[in-house]
Amino acid sequence: MNDLVERLKTNAGLTDEQAKKVLETIKDFVTEKFPMLAGAVDNLLGGAKSEADPLG
Repeated sequence: MNDLVERLKTNAGLTDEQAKKVLETIKDFVTEKFPMLAGAVDNLLGGAKSEADPLG
């Protein structure tokens, strides 16, 4: 996940916090729309939960 955060920071000019929020939003969207992919998404973006999230 750190590689994706760095790419978002570099390519989109996002802050670290913004990049992590983008990945968290994508993770939530994909798991909501495609629950059968939840395990794969967790493996790929498992660290995308914000630090304030007690479940993440």
